[in-house]
Amino acid sequence: MTTPSELGYHMPAEWRRHTATWLSWPKDPETWPDRVPRVQEIFLSMMAALAPNEIVNLLVDDEETETSVRGRCEFTGAANVRFHQIPTIDSWIRDYGPNFIIRDEAAAKEWHAHLALDSRAGRPCHLAYNDWIFNAWGNKYAELKQDDAVPALLESFLQAPRFSPEIVMEGGSIEVNGAGCVLTTEQCLLNQNRNPRLSKSEIEEFLKNYLGVRKVLWLGEGIVGDDTDGHIDDIARFVAPNVIVCAVEDDPEDANYELLQDNLKRLQHLTDADDRPFRIVTLPMPGVVGGTSTDSRNLDRLPASYANFYIANGVVLAPIFGHANDSKALEILGKLFPSRRVVGINCEPLVWGMGTIHCVTQQQPEA
Repeated sequence: MTTPSELGYHMPAEWRRHTATWLSWPKDPETWPDRVPRVQEIFLSMMAALAPNEIVNLLVDDEETETSVRGRCEFTGAANVRFHQIPTIDSWIRDYGPNFIIRDEAAAKEWHAHLALDSRAGRPCHLAYNDWIFNAWGNKYAELKQDDAVPALLESFLQAPRFSPEIVMEGGSIEVNGAGCVLTTEQCLLNQNRNPRLSKSEIEEFLKNYLGVRKVLWLGEGIVGDDTDGHIDDIARFVAPNVIVCAVEDDPEDANYELLQDNLKRLQHLTDADDRPFRIVTLPMPGVVGGTSTDSRNLDRLPASYANFYIANGVVLAPIFGHANDSKALEILGKLFPSRRVVGINCEPLVWGMGTIHCVTQQQPEA
């Protein structure tokens, strides 16, 4: 099978201009015990920040939900919210949704004869997407594996080529700089609950073939409390082709201290696809976020991290948690994104579902 890389496709950096952001409307009380209404308000806040600058594609279960949510979209740009009645189990579209890839004009012309044309316009397709296998983070949640069907269900709407790598992968486990590099973790991609028959080198080949990258950069472990087995989007993010922001814990007694120090040291020795060093910017952590819910679940350490921000057209949506480091994190992100407005959103209710803003968003790049 011809791979996306052979056809000139690559996954662009998140800061590349978007056509749209994809979301799945939250509703599951098992994911957010006692917090679903507050999580829905967080989604409306995200939509309000995004919609003035790009389309917001929102998956809803049925017409009743669409009508209800549409009535709550009382913000500038609400006309840019597009509803799609595609039932989902949960809202983690970063992990189960389409992984969009693009190719530039030169690559499109070069491979014109090798890829199907857009039948409506008779032109090469510049947008495509990968449909990775989603196994609910190592078969942890049987019901949630149903969301693996979503990318295929979107094919008729997207009218774009869909590639099926046929390996387990989640969007939150990979981070690209759009210049030949992908950043990931050993804890997640080498975990025996994902692709136990694949070696590290074989996984690297899949990443190169389907993301259009030349170099795979490996960190160690993710943060404590992360049930995804170490997703990269809670610990280190590209903010420019040569700049990585890295979460660090200042308290040596904190359970995250040693593992985040290890990742920082690794980053300081990594180089880009052309063997040039990166500039590393550190981002604080928000301390311990957790507690006991009224359904008696004791989640004393939730995966709260300021690194789980989302870069969109004109804005950066940043999670905050009511901690003293909130303002410091927003200030750092503001300096890293001077041409975008940094919007802090209280994500304490959202993180009870084991993720925050980046985990529930999926960018569709302009192609």
